[in-house]
Amino acid sequence: MTLQDRATRTVDLPDPDLSPDELVARATEMRDTLRSRQDECEELGRLPDTTAQDYIDAGFFRVLQPRRFGGYEFGLETFLRITAELSRGCPSSGWVYGLMAGHNLVTALFDEQGQVELFGDGDFRCPLSNLPVPAVKADGGYVVSGGWDYSSGCDVATHFIGGAVVAPTSSDEPVDTRWVAMRRDQYEIIDNWNTLGMRGTGSRRVVVENLFIPEHHTVPSPNPTRPVVEFPGRNVHANPIYRAGPLVPLLISEPAAVAVGVAQAAIDEYIEVLTTRHQYGPASPLRADLTVFQRVLGQATALVDTAEAALWHVARSWTEQSEHSAATGVPVSDESERRLILIEQQVIELCSQAVELVFRTGGSTAARKGERIERYFRDLNMVRTHVTLQYERTWENVGQLRLGMAPASFF
Repeated sequence: MTLQDRATRTVDLPDPDLSPDELVARATEMRDTLRSRQDECEELGRLPDTTAQDYIDAGFFRVLQPRRFGGYEFGLETFLRITAELSRGCPSSGWVYGLMAGHNLVTALFDEQGQVELFGDGDFRCPLSNLPVPAVKADGGYVVSGGWDYSSGCDVATHFIGGAVVAPTSSDEPVDTRWVAMRRDQYEIIDNWNTLGMRGTGSRRVVVENLFIPEHHTVPSPNPTRPVVEFPGRNVHANPIYRAGPLVPLLISEPAAVAVGVAQAAIDEYIEVLTTRHQYGPASPLRADLTVFQRVLGQATALVDTAEAALWHVARSWTEQSEHSAATGVPVSDESERRLILIEQQVIELCSQAVELVFRTGGSTAARKGERIERYFRDLNMVRTHVTLQYERTWENVGQLRLGMAPASFF
């Protein structure tokens, strides 16, 4: 049997009896190890090789991967729980995981031949950057040249997916945008990632020049003139998450889960500060004994618990929508998708409020360079700059949809 046997190709699972809770427990057990590697991750500017190997050995990258290709097919909530747990250990390490493992579900949108070849032996780790670069139609595929910024985890990936816009052959031809997939040995990396926060994500530029990509390693992608796409891989797998899962809420759930983990980590560290540091020096009370700090801890806990509950609601709603759409053949509505995005964006804002409270009241010592609370504050505020998380635009779009108007922007 070869990788080209489309109808029969399957990949064995490394741990076929593993349950979702057991996989989440592995992530929880890794939390302290990731905390001990935070400095190393930030200094390297990318995920340490030891952490990447730990993720591979634990099976984390297989959580959303189709079972036929060596994945566990556990669903969105399990994936988000793992992302949050790993982010609670190290924000950058959790971000790299979330923004690679989630794209296994995107790869399941490619046609069957493409999936057979891309998933290969089951070891598949793939960042995605939707910034479009030029592509030219060629015999059997496309020739692509250009670079994609913000390619989180590209150093430890097996593959990469980038956005491309195909040069039209006539003036009346509609805009054709695609996602194009390539192997690690087909792209170069330029280290241009130098930011305030999330410094350890390795979100660098991926570059190719005159790279030929076969048709089945590409898939049409949504754009303002083609918001709904008939993905060729929708009928390859029976599971509704591959057949009808709404795409954009899936992608935005990734940073939302990271935010929950970072906020939980900030509260963990805040409790350490309160129970070990005095208010004004050794002769003054422990901060834990003062009601003002107790109140802040309670408020931060309320914010993060609410954010976490909302995130699990998103996961369940997303799954229910996928199942209903697969059963009825009726696509998930634009308004339903955007309202899930609204919740995900508010999850991040609630987490940000909690971390800001912790940072502001943690004392100047906790704000020193290299302190964990200082890192969590930087990292979560960096997450909030992502183009898809600007909630004012989503508010307007949802308001317009609810009034029977067309939304003003694509997302």
